[in-house]
Amino acid sequence: MSFLHSPSKANPGTTASTAGESFDHDLDTKKAAALNEITTPVDTVDSISGAESAFAGRPAEKMTWSSSLKNWLSFVKNKHFWIILIHGQILSFCITGTNIFSSYLAKSGNSIPAFQSLFVYVILNIVFTSYTLYKIGFKNWAWLCIKDGWKFFLLAFVDVQGNYFVVKGYAYTNLLSAQILGMWSIPVVLFLSFFFLKVRYKWTQLLGVVVCLGGLALVIASDLLTHKGYAAPNVGKGDAFIIIGATCYGFSNTFEEFFVSQRPMYEVIGQLGFWATFINGVQTAIFERNSMKNAEWSGAVGGYIAGFTVLMLIIYTTTPILFRMSSAAFYNMSILTANFWGLIIGIRVFGYYVYWLYPIGFTLSLVGIIIYYLLPGTLEREINKPWVKDGEEFDGVGLHKHSHARAQDAENQASSFA
Repeated sequence: MSFLHSPSKANPGTTASTAGESFDHDLDTKKAAALNEITTPVDTVDSISGAESAFAGRPAEKMTWSSSLKNWLSFVKNKHFWIILIHGQILSFCITGTNIFSSYLAKSGNSIPAFQSLFVYVILNIVFTSYTLYKIGFKNWAWLCIKDGWKFFLLAFVDVQGNYFVVKGYAYTNLLSAQILGMWSIPVVLFLSFFFLKVRYKWTQLLGVVVCLGGLALVIASDLLTHKGYAAPNVGKGDAFIIIGATCYGFSNTFEEFFVSQRPMYEVIGQLGFWATFINGVQTAIFERNSMKNAEWSGAVGGYIAGFTVLMLIIYTTTPILFRMSSAAFYNMSILTANFWGLIIGIRVFGYYVYWLYPIGFTLSLVGIIIYYLLPGTLEREINKPWVKDGEEFDGVGLHKHSHARAQDAENQASSFA
């Protein structure tokens, strides 16, 4: 190499020594240059950051806050959020319809809560159990009933009782009490999800629930101010029925969310319909035999039952998708707006008028839903069910395979903003 060559007149020993020193010096120079190439950008960044901190001051803080706000509201740009928001309101509207048809049946002298739900369970059983048999065969279906039948029996039992006691409660208590006590299903879902499904809620989620309940409180206050309390034959009995029914709904929603996150939806709905048909059938035969004899049957009554059945089928076949895409807690928050939709229908059907607290209450419920997902990573955590272990992920409608590593990343991201 050229830097080892020395003048021809030099002493050979000196030449060798000089060449060696030259080599070492060059090597050190190259090392230093290499280190400078690595460290210089970092130093430059540090100096720039220092300069910004020194001269920018408050603008730098504003830029950080703006960035944080964008992260907090990032879920609004996610179409997944808008899908579950609209889906929740469609279900809320359907529940409003079932309440109206139940009211018509009660006014016509036909208080038959178990019987009017029987057709729903029978149809679910026929459609989804048949499809399950087609998909997995009779042997596997029979083994499913033997192995896990007791779990689905419990799901069906609490679901049947929820429908029965809530409808029964409306016949004894007044509307205001029913609305207030119906909110009890939300804390039941939160309690069960926290202790049994290991769901951990962030402060924004709990605040969102409180705001939603505040929205319903305004609706109830509106009814109170406009004297819509309505007479009640036995408030104590009716209130007890509503509390029992709301508790059963909380159990039913939580159980169903657990099942549909790990099993095919047709299998879960089929098992629910299968066991509920027997439970509800026996209950109808025992408790509503006399009511059935004294019922006043007409074309109008048949239409009310048909309308109730259609809306309930929509609820039962699409709610599991919402459970997969969000949670049982979100579902119960969404249906708090049912009273507002009831007013909108009532304006046309019953001649109701809109009191100014109603729109505010409805808006507050929607704001509560937005607050529920405000903290970054909340939407992702609801999709990534914490009780689904690695290797147990299941693909299905409204449910995507996920990794717990990605869920943990979302958790860490959310913690940084908490």
